[in-house]
Amino acid sequence: MTNTTGTAGTADAAGIPGTADAAGTAGAPAARGVPDAAATPATPAMPSAPAAPAAPAAPAAPAAPSAPPTSSASGALTAPGVSGTAGVPGEPGAVGVVRAQVVVVGGGPVGLLVACELAGFGVRTVVVEEREGISARPKATTLHARAVQCLVRRGYLAGVAGGSSAPVATRCAFHFAGMPGLAVCAPALEPPPVLKCEQEQLERHFEARARAAGVVVLRGLRVTGVRQGPDGVQVTAGGRQGQVTFTARYAVGADGARSTVRGLAAFACRTYPATVSALAGDVRLAQPGALRPGWHRTATGWIVAKDIPDVPGGVRLRTLDCTGAHRGRHLPPTLEELRAEVARITGRDVPMGQARWLSRFSDFSRITLSYRAGRVLLAGDAAHVHFPVGGQGLSAGVLDALNLGWKLALAVRGAAAPGLLDTYDLERRPAAQRVIDNTRAQLALMRPDTGLDPLRTLFGELLARGGGGGENGVLASMVSAQDTVLPPRAADPSPWEGRFLANTELTTAQGRTDVIRLLAAGRPLLLLSDGADGADSARWQAQARPWSGLLRVVRTGADSALPGGAVLLRPDGYVGWAAGAGPLTAALGAYFREGGSWEHGQRHPDTTTTGTSTSTGTGAGADVEVMAGAGAGAGVGDAVPGGVR
Repeated sequence: MTNTTGTAGTADAAGIPGTADAAGTAGAPAARGVPDAAATPATPAMPSAPAAPAAPAAPAAPAAPSAPPTSSASGALTAPGVSGTAGVPGEPGAVGVVRAQVVVVGGGPVGLLVACELAGFGVRTVVVEEREGISARPKATTLHARAVQCLVRRGYLAGVAGGSSAPVATRCAFHFAGMPGLAVCAPALEPPPVLKCEQEQLERHFEARARAAGVVVLRGLRVTGVRQGPDGVQVTAGGRQGQVTFTARYAVGADGARSTVRGLAAFACRTYPATVSALAGDVRLAQPGALRPGWHRTATGWIVAKDIPDVPGGVRLRTLDCTGAHRGRHLPPTLEELRAEVARITGRDVPMGQARWLSRFSDFSRITLSYRAGRVLLAGDAAHVHFPVGGQGLSAGVLDALNLGWKLALAVRGAAAPGLLDTYDLERRPAAQRVIDNTRAQLALMRPDTGLDPLRTLFGELLARGGGGGENGVLASMVSAQDTVLPPRAADPSPWEGRFLANTELTTAQGRTDVIRLLAAGRPLLLLSDGADGADSARWQAQARPWSGLLRVVRTGADSALPGGAVLLRPDGYVGWAAGAGPLTAALGAYFREGGSWEHGQRHPDTTTTGTSTSTGTGAGADVEVMAGAGAGAGVGDAVPGGVR
């Protein structure tokens, strides 16, 4: 049963009994969307387990200064370098103004990745985050194949363990609805199809990249208002030291399952009510080994257990009760409640103590009916939440960010074809609905009802066929999002259009390279094989000339395996056109404005200021201006041409 609402409701804790690693044991729970009221803070008695992967290496750029901005005599704020602040600078109650081209609300992995992309394309960007710092709470740990493949093409996995390409095809053992045997595969020259990385590490990695690119990250600010004008958007937020107003051409809400932006911008939603209740936590067992690692189904529910390395008796637990939603789902759970639930499901008492953290969640799901409302766009859990069995949520958010970033950058710079920004919704919302549908299907298979045993047996047999092909391959491609085919933009599309081009080695005048390395700069790529007809190749090069400021054209050797001898790749790695389809000019015109360029972007009215201001950093974020003081509130309307309504 679904429910469609005109405005966004309150999330019902969309956390998760999580993912499985290659050994079939559960990964860390994804605490995405878990309401604050339903979380119990850590107790220091049990030491934290060390993270499994190596910490991502920070970019080579200098570290951003940590000193907060200070008011100058003129009333302008001086933001040293690329600064992150814990609250609004200035005197208590003072009003500050931040003017940028895009304001991103939410400093989690999705919001930071959107900011990275925008700044990389020369867009002046500011991130607003309510949290004072990055949370160390266990959250998502799984990135699936298509998200990994897109991230590696943009260079975001450099320094992340497991983020390098493999010379041969790779396969990872996974699960479907808690049943082992799912074989998730990746082609040769691509990274392994399942990357384990703690969300905390990923956030730190993306924030370092964002700051190095010039993004201004402001922390300790809670958004209280969103207003749109014909040419811009105004976001207001408050912190311990007062209120700040952000004016920009666009705003992106990446502020999680309980998104403030979603509610303030009145996005309509489709919701799926909660039907199960679940608990999660890190505890220490009185008798180490009292619960075996893995997924365990009984007649009364599920237990998922994973040992915490280097913590004697430490175990990460998830429980699932399929009898109905918890009546007090917004109340913080207790250790006694978790212990009682484990006893109910297993039929025996399992003494435990020293809970490092606890949370409750359900299968409540929601998707907005559009990802765009005027100049406000949503990404990640702000746009969609689901029962994240299989750890698909983080990957879905990453793919949102990498789809939106380059399109929004083009729109800001005036280089986007009409309607390009709307394709973000057209391409990503069906993908999120597919995740909701497959997680609901998996949950149906997880219900303890014995009447489902024949269906579980059938699925078990399909999974046992393995090999990454057949029915197993269909399910694996769905969970890993490798089955995604985007709707075509051209009137006469090639069969390749909308498909993801697997990495392949190429020979160019500069030597051997591959698709991953050529896409690292983020520019759309026209690959022309010397094996194609010479007249065709010359014609394609001539047709591409009006877009030379946006497009990179690369000639490859005759031995290059390109569809039809010529292919247009979008910055996210998907095929926008291939030889044998309609005219290349039609495809380019469907994405980009003629004469557009990544260089020397126009200075828009919303990035100009009156009075004194100082630069906040180098690179794309250098022109983000921060002002405070009595006069800062004046001229806010100037930042949103046409007025604010």
